[in-house]
Order: sequence, then structure tokens, then C-alpha cells
Amino acid sequence: MESLLIARNLRKSFGSVTAVQDISLEVKPGECLALLGPNGAGKTTTVEMLEGLIPPDQGSISIFGKDLKKERATIMHDVGVMLQDTQLYKRMSVRETLSLFASFFKSSMPVDEAIAMVELQDKADTHLVKLSGGQKQRAYLACALVNNPRLLFLDEPTTGLDPQARRMIWDLLLKHKTKDRSILLTTHYMDEAEKLADRIAVIDHGKIIAEGSPQSLIETVCGKQILCFRFAGEQTSDQIFSTLGKDLPWIKDSFVSGDTYELVASDQVNHMTELLRVSDRTGLVLDQLELRRSTLEDVFIKLTGRSMRDA
Repeated sequence: MESLLIARNLRKSFGSVTAVQDISLEVKPGECLALLGPNGAGKTTTVEMLEGLIPPDQGSISIFGKDLKKERATIMHDVGVMLQDTQLYKRMSVRETLSLFASFFKSSMPVDEAIAMVELQDKADTHLVKLSGGQKQRAYLACALVNNPRLLFLDEPTTGLDPQARRMIWDLLLKHKTKDRSILLTTHYMDEAEKLADRIAVIDHGKIIAEGSPQSLIETVCGKQILCFRFAGEQTSDQIFSTLGKDLPWIKDSFVSGDTYELVASDQVNHMTELLRVSDRTGLVLDQLELRRSTLEDVFIKLTGRSMRDA
């Protein structure tokens, strides 16, 4: 089936900073593509170009087979957008806000249906200023869905929601996908990406560095299991690496979180055997040694690093 969105060789710079270097992607009907990446990786800039909010310096964007640069006004009638930092007039009620948004489009669902879809019936006549953070987030999502968009852009859609509300949003978005409507999602929640995304594109330093289904990325990047271990006592990681590094050179590839070590490797059972043998010989006491299932978070950390970055 023909892709609803096709972007080719997108580049964008702000002064001397290149935010997006050479990104190409597609979104097919009925598919959710999730963009993952650290702060400052280029995700928001990429999405803003795809939404037509900022122009790319180079590259092309086609939505529904139309050139976004030339036909944005026509295209946007079938597009929904929920920004990361949505700001609407707070003195309007939920119903008034949705009625306003519905008026922007050639066709839209009944306003009360949109309100019920995000379970805000009891808040329909409440001003936005009086809603909780999670209720506002659901109202903003209803605004993005009121025109039954064929392509939906969601930037951190469940930030601030409690677990129950997040799952309600997930169910709503999964139903939206089944109608051959597509979603482009950015999120910092790995469980959200794993639940909703058919494909994931990992962005770092303005480039896509890995792409695939959640499961294929997990198996390709990390394997199916992670080796986790911890030592008794108060040795630093430098001391542990110094003591074991000569016999176990692979130990320096471990991620260290507090006093726990995690290793992505292809031969975990052999590594466990070696770790037990060398630890016993050097007098180190293993307090924990186990294998756990690899996750999308492990993929993210392996590809982009553990340290937090500023945008």
C-alpha cells in the first residue's frame, strides 16, 4: 500500500548547529512509527518539519501523495497534531474548544462523540483552566482526533497521565490504527513505544541510527537476554574492572547503574560461568547473578548511551 507520508533526505540547521542531518522515513496506512532519541537528538525538529511548522533546508516531504510545501492547507484537513507543549485558551470549556477545532476542518466527528472518546463527558462544560493536567492532555488529544485524521502526529501524548489514563489512550490509539489511519509518535516511555509502534526509528545526532520493529531491534541490538550481576562490599566500578578486567576483558563493556552491572552479550551462559570462576578466585563475592529479558530501554541505552543530555 502506498505510504501516507514519505520524507526524503531532510536537513535542518539553526545557525552553526545542524539539528537534522539526513533523515528519510515513511509511514504506511494503519501503521504507527515511533521516533525515539535522547534530548537534543533532532526528534522535535524532524516532526515540526513533517507537520509543516518549519521548512527543511533540504529534502522533500510528501503526505497523501501531495507536496507538503505546496499543498499544506489541503493536506492538513486530514491530519491531526498534538504538540508536546499545547497551549489553548483556558477560559473556554472542553465543548467550546472542540467545537472551535471542529470548525477548522471540512469534516469532523460530532463534538460530544469526541468528548466521550477521551472520557471527559462529566467535564464537557468545564473551563480548561479548571482541568487537571491529565484531563487537559486528554482534551488536547480529542482536538487532534476530532477531524478523524488519516495521519496523526503525537508528541509525548501521555506525559502527566496516570497509568489508567495512559492505557485508555493506548487503547484509543490502537483502535484508530485499525482503520488504516497512521500515527507518527514521539515518546520517552519505552513501554508506550513497545505497545503502540509497529516500527521504531532511533534518532541520535540528527540521524536515524537504527530502525525496525520493537522485537527485531531488541533481538538485533541486545539479544534476547541481559546478564545482571552485583557484588557484595563497597568496591567502586573502577576497582571491579581493575580486579576482573585482565581475565574478563568483556566486563568493561557493562553498563553500571549504582552497584548493579548489566551486560549485553551473545554468550551469556559462558560469561556467567567465567564470572563465577574468576570472582571466586579473586575473592569477590557475587551478591546477584541473573539473566533477564532484554527490553526496548536496553536497545535505547546501547545505541545512544546512558548519560542524560540537554536539548
